[in-house]
Amino acid sequence: MEHGTEVSGRIPLAVVVVDADGLVTHWSSGARKLFGRTREQAIGVPAVDLMPVSGALRGEDFPDAADGALGGPRSYPTSGRARMALPADTDRGAAQADVLWWAYPLVGPGPERLLVLAADAAGLTGGAPDERFAPGFALHTEFPGAELLAGRLPDILPNMGPATAGRIVAQVLELGYPVLEISHHQRVPVTPDWGMPRYRERQARRAARLRAAGPPPRPEALDDADDADDPEDLEHAAVRERLEFLNEVSGRIGSSLDLARTIREVTSAAVPRFADFAGTHLRAQVLAGEGFPDGPPDVTTVWHRVWVEHNDEPGRWDDTVPVGESIAFPEHTPFFQCMVTGEPVLIPYVGDELGDRIAGQFEKRDLRPLINGRSILIVPLKARTVVLGFMVLLRRAGREAFDDMDRTTGAELAARAGLVLDNARMYTYQENVAETLQDSMLPQVTPRMAGCDTATRYLPGTRLGRVGGDWFDAIKLSGSRTALVVGDVMGHGLNSAAMMGQLRTAVQTMAALDLPPAQLLRNLDDLAQRLGEHYLATCLYAVYDPIRSELLLANAGHIPPVLVRAQDGRSELLDLPTGAPIGVGGVPFETATVRVAPGDRLILCTDGLVEVRGQDIGAGLAALCESAAHPAASMDDACDTVIRALNQRGGRKDDVALLMARLNGIPSDDVAQWRLALDPGEVGRARRLVRERLLRWDLPHAVETAELLVSEAVTNAVAHAHTHHVVLRLVRTEALLCEVSDDDHDLPALLTAGPDDECGRGLRVISELAREWGTSRTRQGKTVWFEQALTGPPIAPHARPDATYDGQPESGA
Repeated sequence: MEHGTEVSGRIPLAVVVVDADGLVTHWSSGARKLFGRTREQAIGVPAVDLMPVSGALRGEDFPDAADGALGGPRSYPTSGRARMALPADTDRGAAQADVLWWAYPLVGPGPERLLVLAADAAGLTGGAPDERFAPGFALHTEFPGAELLAGRLPDILPNMGPATAGRIVAQVLELGYPVLEISHHQRVPVTPDWGMPRYRERQARRAARLRAAGPPPRPEALDDADDADDPEDLEHAAVRERLEFLNEVSGRIGSSLDLARTIREVTSAAVPRFADFAGTHLRAQVLAGEGFPDGPPDVTTVWHRVWVEHNDEPGRWDDTVPVGESIAFPEHTPFFQCMVTGEPVLIPYVGDELGDRIAGQFEKRDLRPLINGRSILIVPLKARTVVLGFMVLLRRAGREAFDDMDRTTGAELAARAGLVLDNARMYTYQENVAETLQDSMLPQVTPRMAGCDTATRYLPGTRLGRVGGDWFDAIKLSGSRTALVVGDVMGHGLNSAAMMGQLRTAVQTMAALDLPPAQLLRNLDDLAQRLGEHYLATCLYAVYDPIRSELLLANAGHIPPVLVRAQDGRSELLDLPTGAPIGVGGVPFETATVRVAPGDRLILCTDGLVEVRGQDIGAGLAALCESAAHPAASMDDACDTVIRALNQRGGRKDDVALLMARLNGIPSDDVAQWRLALDPGEVGRARRLVRERLLRWDLPHAVETAELLVSEAVTNAVAHAHTHHVVLRLVRTEALLCEVSDDDHDLPALLTAGPDDECGRGLRVISELAREWGTSRTRQGKTVWFEQALTGPPIAPHARPDATYDGQPESGA
């Protein structure tokens, strides 16, 4: 210990943490040496039983935990000096210890509420009479660099978990390694030197005020002024203010994973407590949710000003720095320096010359009114060493300029904000990926199909990871029929969306095979079990035949559909056999037949529409029936009515798929069907029958093309049929539908023919001249169908591309 120097020496401190119940939760090796208790003997024991620190608490004893072990508002840090008895088995060789101690409050979500530092005062006697003692934090004394210091925390605070150590470091121990500073003639501040300029400024202003008031101040006056604003108290207050600000900001930001909301929270947190103006800029990729930015920023990097907060008059800076503007920052500016170095940039005062030079780098705006005469601090928003954005902070003249302490505070604020922004960015990116995947797999349902009008709605969930596995579909089948499907994969997120895509594709494939509803669900269940044990979904599959006016339905654990009768407006839940969900296995499915009338409406939806947590699903189904029965001007209006009515119940979190179909039917006068013998001569008869029917339907412009297409289809059917007749059917809706069925189960293939081939070219002609065409298997064989538009001039029949039909020759064309 050297007298006459500012710091006479340093000795280690005991470090003890006390929780809200007054019990010890951390006991360092220094505490063991000082107080003679092992860690096992101290943890969980009331602090007053181990240390003379009752002055830091309310009363001599700790109250019940329900009352709080710590007292009310108190000036911290508290301190004291006391002699205490030591345990008999201590290895100190003394019965008593002379202890200096200091207690600091801890705030935050953890249970820790008090940090106690203590030192052995026995070795400090004999010093100068004016010698004072105070705990200090010797930054970089033992360990060079804050990162190295943080890495050595296990050595400083052994046996303390990382979460607890992190909270304490963020509040107190981040200031340095705890030691006892022994000083003469002044008290050593608990904070490093970056907190002292404010104190020196206050002292200078205080002396100036005294001099302006009269004759030179007496030394006692300055001493009184010094006593009125003790530097140690000032530094303690500065530390508390900084920690309280950062703690408050940490509680305000990150309340959601919505990127835009997070940006507003981060920007608004700085004004007015820390700055008078704050503007946040993000890289374009971050704002768009396009994943992690590639490479460091440069002069070509586009930044978006996403939010501005200030305490000037409203709209003051809207034209100078408009929100939403995209800008590339010039190279010779402090903004560019911050974004390329990833370090804070501090300009305590922006004079006119510097402000003019910075403003001159921008062509389309004049920044001088905003920055001249102000203090500026620019802090980077980083995640994993990559700059995602930066925040510009300004203080107006008349307010204390930013200093090194503010730079440290701003950097800490930016570090916390950067992590929150990166979490929001990753969530936005993953959500965009999932939504894109889901949107790409949800069908674009044709609103008008043969004998059926449809309308659909999809609503994403309101919970985090709102992407789900709900889907709907409307599939055109042979015979003017339509398959209506709605399903719900259990779970949410990318896996559910991907599983939904697989199941939907499988349903479409099997529907094209014209499988009965129960058989289709049976096959889908088998497929789900082969894909994995976690493939579980509910599904409702219905086939509407507008000519026979009937529905065939099968259900795999799904909520029942609603049928609204056109005759009386009555709605009802269809009572269907409910099979197990897809993927369970071993449970049979049944097909139910329901007769319908033209104008009836069928409503299929997922449980997210009717299910509300804490309510009976029966109430939701009743509300669905009631809202579905309301008359509406259009199918879209009817869907919106249902959505509004069910959403008014509140509490919806799951995604929703809604499919509504108006079953218009097809009048018998618009359907014509004939049986043709397996004779090539029947091709000519088929042409005559088609001509006569189209003229009766007043469709003369469609005759020529229809004759050609029917001729090709019937020729090939007659050539490939085996024992039964060929069936030709015409259906008139908004288009002309033609179907040719035979008993051959082999589906035709489109094959290219050479110019000298004598084989037929039927499918190529149908493919080129029809609006739409297809093939499907039936129980008896197969059906080839095509649609012909009923508007516009007929297509010239001589345009016949070269092709073959299944490699077989044609005749009668």
